[in-house]
Amino acid sequence: MAAPFVDTARITVKAGNGGNGAVAFHREKYVAAGGPDGGDGGRGGSVILEINPHMSTLMDFRYKRKYVAGNGMDGQGKRCSGKDGEDLVIKVPKGTVVRDAETQEIICDMSETDRFVLARGGNGGWGNKHFATPTRQVPRFAKAGLPGQERQVILELKLLADVGLVGFPNVGKSTLLSVVSKARPKIANYHFTTLFPNLGVVYVEEGVSFVLADIPGIIEGAAEGAGLGHDFLRHIDRCRLLIHVVDVSGSEGRDPVADFEAIQAELKEYGSGLEDRPMLVAGNKVDIAADRSGLEALKAHVEALGMPFYEISAAAQMGTRELMLAAARQLEHLPPITVYEPTYVERPPEVDTSQPLNIIHEDDTWIVEGPWLQRLMANVNFGDYESRNWFDKMLRQSGLFDRLEEMGIKDGDIVSLYNLEFEYQR
Repeated sequence: MAAPFVDTARITVKAGNGGNGAVAFHREKYVAAGGPDGGDGGRGGSVILEINPHMSTLMDFRYKRKYVAGNGMDGQGKRCSGKDGEDLVIKVPKGTVVRDAETQEIICDMSETDRFVLARGGNGGWGNKHFATPTRQVPRFAKAGLPGQERQVILELKLLADVGLVGFPNVGKSTLLSVVSKARPKIANYHFTTLFPNLGVVYVEEGVSFVLADIPGIIEGAAEGAGLGHDFLRHIDRCRLLIHVVDVSGSEGRDPVADFEAIQAELKEYGSGLEDRPMLVAGNKVDIAADRSGLEALKAHVEALGMPFYEISAAAQMGTRELMLAAARQLEHLPPITVYEPTYVERPPEVDTSQPLNIIHEDDTWIVEGPWLQRLMANVNFGDYESRNWFDKMLRQSGLFDRLEEMGIKDGDIVSLYNLEFEYQR
């Protein structure tokens, strides 16, 4: 039995925590007062997405939903830094769009980017070797590592195809794909033979080719979730050109014009501008059409809308070559496959600053620690001016500076917050 096609998945990723810095002192025979030599903690591993060109579905994410990178190791004596945590590399198919699970905003589109850091590992804490000063020669403290990022995301596979075949079930889309490419989709004379998208490469002539996608048949109500079509309409979001295949044989007693309009209505209902996508219309099964009235009515209707119409028989390979040549000519004038720009904006974390912080006074250094401060610092980009200003605002709102002044801090004293130090100025 064939494995099910999976094209969406919700997962949780957690980067590794940074290792803690070490408190240690140099001890060697004949060396008096060797001083602090505690090493830094290792950096936590990051969670990285990487394209695997051989993957075609998100099946690997069906049963495993949480991915955790390695933590950094703690520092040691003799100035030995802890080992960095191992990065976790997650393989995804090309064309996977990554969204924030809460806001649905796009974080990245794995179409052109081969690797993307989805969650950054936490920085390792400083060992006590960093805190030695002329007035504090025996620092008996080190810093804890910072936590790694954790986030919930939705992976959504949108196939990278130049041309998409759309139409009702059993109109001959899979047969057309099989005769114009080397793809071998399942073909049978019943509805929903195609249960997942199939891709094939169409070689038109020397140096001219394109990727053709066969999308499972759409039925009326697909945009509201009926049938299979709704689940797979996302795979023609990127298609530069659509080929609308219509059965004009009359063998099932259907009206070709009504079928054409029904599918057009579903494309419009789905959105994403599919109804305005450039389109060729192929009247299929002309070789078994006992009455050409339906075919002629469809041709007149389509050409009145300004769309090119082609008579074909996929099974008999009639007109298929001309249809593919027309598609190749159209593609020459169309923009490249859509790559979705990121819309996600990193938001400051919601931090409850009401919990008291632990403050230790060592000589001229004030060591500040606490769970909410640790979480806050893990989400601040200290290379960004606005981010630093926001961090300063959060510290002032928490009452930290007021408390330090009550405890007697002086201008020029050092304030130590995990892997950040600064001179205090009123």
